[in-house]
Amino acid sequence: MHEELGHHGDAEVAPGLVDLAVNVRRDPMPEWLSAPILASLSALAAYPDPGPATAAIAARHRRPPEEVLLTAGAAQGFVLLAQALRDARCPVVVHPQFTEPEAALRGAGHDVRRVVLPGDFTLPPDLPLPDGADLVFIGNPTNPTSVLHPADRIAALAAPGRVLVVDEAFADSAYRPGLDREPESLAERRDLPGLVVVRSLTKTWGLAGLRVGYLLGPADLIARCRAVQPLWPVSTPALAAAEACASPVAVATEREIAARLADDRRYLVHRLRALPGVTVIGAPASAFVLVRVAGADKLRLALRENGVAVRRGDTFPGLGPDYVRVAVRDTATTDRFLAVLRTLLEVDGFEERADHAGDA
Repeated sequence: MHEELGHHGDAEVAPGLVDLAVNVRRDPMPEWLSAPILASLSALAAYPDPGPATAAIAARHRRPPEEVLLTAGAAQGFVLLAQALRDARCPVVVHPQFTEPEAALRGAGHDVRRVVLPGDFTLPPDLPLPDGADLVFIGNPTNPTSVLHPADRIAALAAPGRVLVVDEAFADSAYRPGLDREPESLAERRDLPGLVVVRSLTKTWGLAGLRVGYLLGPADLIARCRAVQPLWPVSTPALAAAEACASPVAVATEREIAARLADDRRYLVHRLRALPGVTVIGAPASAFVLVRVAGADKLRLALRENGVAVRRGDTFPGLGPDYVRVAVRDTATTDRFLAVLRTLLEVDGFEERADHAGDA
């Protein structure tokens, strides 16, 4: 039941394939980011000092530094929470979502309860949780659905005696022009009891290999996570990147990237919805879209044979073999993908099976 939780998009990628499986932006790194990373290499003889990066991130999110914990990627943040909160009696993971929170909980010995969202996987106003739920994980925007849940609905999950963990690894990708902050983000909320927000710098800035993310939350919870964290967990180059990515120029650049991403996402969604038998789930808000098509498990393999890698959906609890996740890329890459997809749907009979599935 749990053997696929460790499957990730990078397992789908191989040399020569068009990568639509991994949600990491691949554009060249800006000089304001690459320069401090390169400069930090001259300081590797000293142990990493997280102070400046912590202060910069705290300032970005209008929090005191003691409410920030730098981590070796967001994935480490889930492990720290699972280890620090071993006393949780009823941990709950709201699915479909990124599988690492549940994997981390199970690795720490927790008996995890699953709550699967209905319909288009948008959080309803009154989500029923198991009695005694004292540790709840949810993503926003959620991987792999690309759903952006209303902030007030997520905030309503917070309660005294409960730790609410919100994975905002893709929050910067959901920015909308005209706003002064990321839509539906809780990163600056300090009034909700037990709220912990998990952030990542991997996606927008293409830093998957550097491993850097952070937790935002009440000082006492952050201190508990810090107590189970290894010594010097974040490298000096990663700290340099974190500090740079918290700067005003980084925030402005994030918003420009998100605006271009929105254009590319609209193009992809529009073209996908024009294909018979293909359903794009909901209103995608991030760097990927979730697609349902009959026989998607076989279609994914056929796409791979024709040079395109997409992310399988059946390893996400709450989904199944008729789902795949597709990363948003530039329009030329999208056109190349869609040309292959259209041919496969027409030639290999996926379209006919999808029509039959729609009649059932």
